[in-house]
Amino acid sequence: MAEDKYNLKNPAVKRILQEVKELQSNPSDDFMSLPLEENIFEWQFAIRGPRDSEFEGGIYHGRIQLPAEYPFKPPSFMLLTPNGRFETQTKICLSISNHHPEHWQPSWSVRTALVALIAFMPTSPNGALGSLDYTKEERRTLAVKSRESPPKYGNPECQKLIDEIHEYMLSKTPSVPQHSPSQSSEEHPTETKTETEAEANQQDSVTVGAGYPRIPNPTLNERVVEEPPVAAAKAYPYPVATRLVREIPGEGPSNQPLRRPEMRVQRSVVDDRLFTWAAVGLTIAILVLLFKKFIKSSGHGAVFMDGS
Repeated sequence: MAEDKYNLKNPAVKRILQEVKELQSNPSDDFMSLPLEENIFEWQFAIRGPRDSEFEGGIYHGRIQLPAEYPFKPPSFMLLTPNGRFETQTKICLSISNHHPEHWQPSWSVRTALVALIAFMPTSPNGALGSLDYTKEERRTLAVKSRESPPKYGNPECQKLIDEIHEYMLSKTPSVPQHSPSQSSEEHPTETKTETEAEANQQDSVTVGAGYPRIPNPTLNERVVEEPPVAAAKAYPYPVATRLVREIPGEGPSNQPLRRPEMRVQRSVVDDRLFTWAAVGLTIAILVLLFKKFIKSSGHGAVFMDGS
């Protein structure tokens, strides 16, 4: 494919081909992603809606654009399938995307980014750029529709790849689970949300569906920092989910009074004593000189000199 068209000594090309081989040799039931034959810097992907969420059973297609400096600069992502969480055909603003290059790590890969994207799906948007906040019922409806047919996007080659990925994901993704009206009413957080739950939604990191990494919770200003990676998975590293450490007053050892002020006080006392002794010594020296001058002027000095 790219062996004849691209320079294999180029770091980006070399890295991309390595990732293609890795994804093909170690496929996942949760996602599938492949580059276009005519342009290996453009990828098509589909992710499976995270389990135990309103996206479960859905198949969500998207596009990845890798920069020429990859993997030293982050890729951009956009979703093509309506999902109720992110706008379609709009670059997603997350800490794993090119909106936040300061958080990107070259050790991350397309696989890493897709796993993180799946984990971001059920988190609260909090007004983040390009995010949507549909109800759970609306998202379930979109999840059902997402299985019916793949989105239409790009040229015939691109569409062919999208169709192939969709067929693969249909074979790996169970249908959308049925929810009774009673379950739907119980899941409505709009009117029954307590203050404790509201505070929990604004924590700096969240843990989502079983099997997904702990990642930061995106906000309007993207305060999520994919901090250094969370525990890496066996097969590949996950992006870092930043953990903010705050010092809270308590009764622990960290609240003990600092020693440095005491050291300063003791040093000050020593300095005062040295100054006092120096002053006393200087006074004695002056008195001795005055005494000698007095003896010399009174004539007694000659007596002492003769006696010696």
